Amino acid sequence: MDLKEKASKIKLLVFDIDGVMTDGSITYDENGIEYKTFNAKDGHGIAKIVRSGLLTAIITGRKNGTVDRRAMDLKFSEVYQGVKNKLPILEALLQKYELDFSQVSYMGDDEPDIPILQKVGIAACPSDAVDKVRKVCNFISSKSGGHGAVRELCDLIFDAQHEEE
Repeated sequence: MDLKEKASKIKLLVFDIDGVMTDGSITYDENGIEYKTFNAKDGHGIAKIVRSGLLTAIITGRKNGTVDRRAMDLKFSEVYQGVKNKLPILEALLQKYELDFSQVSYMGDDEPDIPILQKVGIAACPSDAVDKVRKVCNFISSKSGGHGAVRELCDLIFDAQHEEE
């Protein structure tokens, strides 16, 4: 099955945060408050996906209020933070929404993402993902994390599902 055909079957898009929806930078102020910067074009891609009726989720290892705010703004279906072992969370989402791995796209950039990437229909990563991740992905964005990688994946899936319109 080619990538376009796999994209046409996706019902759930799942994203890591650091290095995927951000450039991986972690910024603290003098009070220890952590800040993240998100890309507006990535946000538009996610908004398009949400409006088209697909499910979206965040599963990330760190916990930060900025992520909650971004997820709320973009109307993410599910948000899980502070998760070290991500696969059980995805398996629970599959059960909840009656989906299988072939209907999932996951974008990650580092080793904790590999167990999920090895199972999903579209295993995606930004261009600057670590080599071990790049080796298991069937979609490697031409863009880096936080700089349009998410948008490129969203456009691929949206276009594959709306080709005849």
